[in-house]
Amino acid sequence: MSDINEMNEGLKWYVAHTYSGYENKVKTNLEKIIENRGLHDMITDIRIPTEVVVESDGGHEKEVESKIFPSYVLVKMVMTDETWHVVRNIRGVTGFVGPGSKPVPLTEEEAAAIIKDEPETVTASAFAVGDTVNIIDGVFRGYSGKLTALNEETGEATVIVSTVGRDIPVNLDRKYVERAK
Repeated sequence: MSDINEMNEGLKWYVAHTYSGYENKVKTNLEKIIENRGLHDMITDIRIPTEVVVESDGGHEKEVESKIFPSYVLVKMVMTDETWHVVRNIRGVTGFVGPGSKPVPLTEEEAAAIIKDEPETVTASAFAVGDTVNIIDGVFRGYSGKLTALNEETGEATVIVSTVGRDIPVNLDRKYVERAK
């Protein structure tokens, strides 16, 4: 009996390491192999943890799905010689997370923290406090200034604009501001 069969702990989450950008291919190929070999009871779930990031570039916001752990795929499986070889021999998989060739399962707490049914939404601004920005709409359209405050909750930006020899703080909706080129 091999070391892998001796470590069998039942159905657990394991982490497979992949080449960069191969996560979706690995998941698709693994799903096909499970279907063809009838391994539904041995490999029950495959996840690529992602989050939805809202990127803002001036007045344009778009949602982009981003991998939380690039180059890793989570596999819920019973670890046996057969399942180890199935996952390990998929093109793009470099191995399992664990010392040497011994995969280490995630604890229940680790798995629960990583695996969520709904992707989390994170707002990522195209600029940060201290950046030089251009005002693209409103009374101060065409002016440039230094971004001094950015309230992510209200979407309000404060920009210091120099006009008539004075620095004036201007509060704007952040969609009217873009990073200076």
